[in-house]
Amino acid sequence: MIKKHILFIALFASAVFSYGQGSDKAKALLDEVYNKVKSYKNIYIDFQSTLENTEANLKQDTNGNVTLSGEKYVLNYLGAQQLYDGKKVYTVVPENEEVTIEDVNEEDDNVSPSKMLTFYKTGHNYQWDIEQNVGGRKIQYVKLTPIDSNTEIKSILLGIDTQTKHIYKLIQTGNNGTKTTITVNSFKTDQPISGAMFTFNEKKYEDKGYYITRN
Repeated sequence: MIKKHILFIALFASAVFSYGQGSDKAKALLDEVYNKVKSYKNIYIDFQSTLENTEANLKQDTNGNVTLSGEKYVLNYLGAQQLYDGKKVYTVVPENEEVTIEDVNEEDDNVSPSKMLTFYKTGHNYQWDIEQNVGGRKIQYVKLTPIDSNTEIKSILLGIDTQTKHIYKLIQTGNNGTKTTITVNSFKTDQPISGAMFTFNEKKYEDKGYYITRN
């Protein structure tokens, strides 16, 4: 579950690394977002995630936060913490007193934010969408539509604050009718963080009696 949702969250921090066919206007705005984000040493995002499926009578709201610095990140979400130190992914689930440690290889596109975004380098059409006023902020949406009709994703809407060039909202609609919405509550950049933040202390969890699994 954590891995599945870090993809959406990474889109906020890293925007879209390259673009498929589509509107030049939409591409130009995404280029601005990309260039702005690339200038930051680190990014902290506090967000709200909403999962909805009307037919299944499902609506679930969850808050979380993620800190990213280059390839490394620490994500707190769904009652768990996931840390990526550039080589391994560590997932800590306090409720189960479990830690999972996974090696990362070049073919693994589901771990590092930038690697996960490789999926978006090709296979999507882009188009200019609606504009909203949110508390005096102008939010312009760009719609990403997969070219492959067999994908589970029907469309993704990226809401961009036209003044800050930061991603404000991401709305993913699945072919099964499930809609996942990520809304940024706080977006902070170049915070004074320690490099130790991205170092996993295995002994700390061993001393607590956590069950540690290596995959």
